[in-house]
Amino acid sequence: MAYLVRRGARRVEIRESRATPRGPRSRVLASFAGDLTPDVLAEAAARATRPFDAAALGRRAREMGLAVRERPREPEARALLARLRRGDPLDPVMATLLRRALGDPRAGSLPGPLADVAEWVGAPPAERGRALRELLDLYGRIEASRPERRERPRRRFPRFSSSPEAA
Repeated sequence: MAYLVRRGARRVEIRESRATPRGPRSRVLASFAGDLTPDVLAEAAARATRPFDAAALGRRAREMGLAVRERPREPEARALLARLRRGDPLDPVMATLLRRALGDPRAGSLPGPLADVAEWVGAPPAERGRALRELLDLYGRIEASRPERRERPRRRFPRFSSSPEAA
């Protein structure tokens, strides 16, 4: 059975225990720092000699406070999207091959606002957090640069009461 062991502040190992004539021993299947990714799980599964339960390792990693990514981030697709959004030229042959591989683009066209945030889909939480902090910092600087607004003095209206004593 595979299990997780923390090594130092950031390093985590996926290990497997086995019985030997000299007692139980364990060996490292994979080692990683940061998120538990599908690539790390695949590497550990390839080295495992016993049944490997990736879902159980994912649950244990969450219990240990580690981030677990369910699917890869597709860095190549993100880079291509960034190039296309910048307007970089694309080889027509590659464009035709991409259209064929992706299917009919009209079948699943994205609404405009969703297409604008496509580069953030699947971005790591640390990157999203950094971008949000930068945006809030920018808002703070804009707000601080604006002159103070004067507020109108509030008019006091006479109080109306239906009780006879108030008259």
